[in-house]
Amino acid sequence: MSSGRSGNSLTRRDFLKTGLVAAATASAFPAIVPSSAFGANSRVAVGCIGVGPQGRGVMGNFLRHPEAQVVAVCDVNALRRKDAVDAVNAHYQTNGCVSYNDFRELLARGDIDAVTVVTPDHWHVPHAVFAAKAGKDMYVEKPLMLSLQQGQALRDAIHRYGRVFQYGTQQRSSREFRFACELVHNKRIGDLRRIKVGSPASRQSENLVPMAVPEWLDYELWTGPAPLAPYSDKLIVNDYWWHNTNYALGYVAGWGIHHVDIAQWGNGTDLGGPIEVEGTGEFPADGFCDCATKWNVTMRYANGVVLDYTDEKQNRHGIRFEGTNGWVHVARGILETEPNSLLRGTLGPNEIHLYESASHVGNFIECVKSRKPTVCPIDVAIRSDMICHLSDIAMRLNRKLRWDPDRERFVDDPGADRMLVRAMREPWRV
Repeated sequence: MSSGRSGNSLTRRDFLKTGLVAAATASAFPAIVPSSAFGANSRVAVGCIGVGPQGRGVMGNFLRHPEAQVVAVCDVNALRRKDAVDAVNAHYQTNGCVSYNDFRELLARGDIDAVTVVTPDHWHVPHAVFAAKAGKDMYVEKPLMLSLQQGQALRDAIHRYGRVFQYGTQQRSSREFRFACELVHNKRIGDLRRIKVGSPASRQSENLVPMAVPEWLDYELWTGPAPLAPYSDKLIVNDYWWHNTNYALGYVAGWGIHHVDIAQWGNGTDLGGPIEVEGTGEFPADGFCDCATKWNVTMRYANGVVLDYTDEKQNRHGIRFEGTNGWVHVARGILETEPNSLLRGTLGPNEIHLYESASHVGNFIECVKSRKPTVCPIDVAIRSDMICHLSDIAMRLNRKLRWDPDRERFVDDPGADRMLVRAMREPWRV
């Protein structure tokens, strides 16, 4: 298949001569014929960057897809790296999969068409920007960015290098979420007035005890653009780093992005956003985890719709669309409506039908081959992720903010605008 690479793609030499963080990689590339030699019906060659628990799950979806072939894996954890390459080779009953410690070595391979990015949140954008410059299409896990500035840099790179991007908000490939949004778009609940979103909240934790870095971990490269903190065995575990602001925004983004993405879809503001936001939040007073453990955020859109975004103790888990003539509540495995008859309804050929995808990975593979937009492309991903960032900023400032969705900045508020930018540890940048 054709990889559609831009003439601006970086070569292997370009990547390796940067001198950033020395690679500990395989000694030679495998003798694999580039997939581009086989035409449109060949399998998409995939490299998996990050093979922890979630990364292995995503990798498994690609292993099971008949039009994809995983040819390389990468992780700074040597134990996970070995387990992943063994799993790939066992699946294909070959020894063709190669493992890498440094993602740049994987991206330098000319025979790889696409990559998965399933790494800690602070690495999502840097890995994806490097991938775009290397001419790779990408499936990137959520949440996307640690700052709006990072997200904008990735969006620019995706468009500049003509890459196919799929965001890991897989609820867009589930029938119940799509149908719920279609009911709203077709005014089956009347005019939409309010959306209520409930998400799991972040956790609290103890302070971590500094330890020696184990020999199987490249901790310098794990840390990458984040501040370099003393190593602790719990720090690199999802239940800890996911709730520390050096690496993530906590569950206001890590879980909540799934539901606010559907709220945006149902509201028809995929490429827009609110015009006002205000909120409050509670944060741990001590301990390693420092993200919001409770929040209540209200956003107002130019179309008059109000979005209430809270932790799930204040709003029921999922997304509830409330209209003038009824409501729809949707969550994973749940679709409820008032009136109940809406569940038995069908859409006519002249009504609004949203982008239909039955498989998030399958949709990505199809679009890699066709070069068409995915069900959740970069422009949509940025705007959905932005809801999480606006929520976090509003609760930290604890005052009403005005937002310009066209300019992607606050209105006459330099202090809030400064919170759209986050420094990265040298030598990393996007």
